[in-house]
Amino acid sequence: MRTLRTTLLVTAPPLLLAVAGLVHPRHLTGATAGHWAGLHIVLLPAFPLLSLGLLVPLWGRPGRDADGVLTVLAWAGCLGYAAYYSGLDAVAGISAGTVAGLGVHGVVGHLFATGDELGRTGVYALAVATVATCVVLLRRKGVRVLPGAVVVLGACWSFLDSHIFWPRGVFTMLGFAVGFALLTVAASRGDHAPPVRPTGRRLTKS
Repeated sequence: MRTLRTTLLVTAPPLLLAVAGLVHPRHLTGATAGHWAGLHIVLLPAFPLLSLGLLVPLWGRPGRDADGVLTVLAWAGCLGYAAYYSGLDAVAGISAGTVAGLGVHGVVGHLFATGDELGRTGVYALAVATVATCVVLLRRKGVRVLPGAVVVLGACWSFLDSHIFWPRGVFTMLGFAVGFALLTVAASRGDHAPPVRPTGRRLTKS
């Protein structure tokens, strides 16, 4: 039950974003401006929660070892993603939708350009966090984390330019949900057993 609850927790944000992608306007026009801006206001807290799929498997105080360093790196990547992708949401979503609704179309392109740069930076940070998280889990749990790692990294690559737009953006969010579920299940199992070293005493002549 605990694994099920955790899986529901980490998959809820990408699934919510996938549903939002289904109703996201394909183009920003005067007619869609209100919907565009309003949807991004609603999603402002949702985008940072996508990083739960990486934070939850590493929950706990990091140690003073390689895993601890990688855990802190994963946290930093998640923070960078949350900050910069929220910037994309605010600039290319809320601001662009607001000015388009007012008929000020000359600045929308500039807002999109700035938002795209912020979004790419955020996704790069998310990719770094993904690699760091998966290396820690690989060291702890073994190769069973690889399927989830591959799926999440593939979703990061697609996320660079798909956002949540239908169709690819929606499938990208579904990819995150699947990848996070696989990582959660892998992390819930016992630690990968280290190699057994012989401990018997050496026999000597008396």
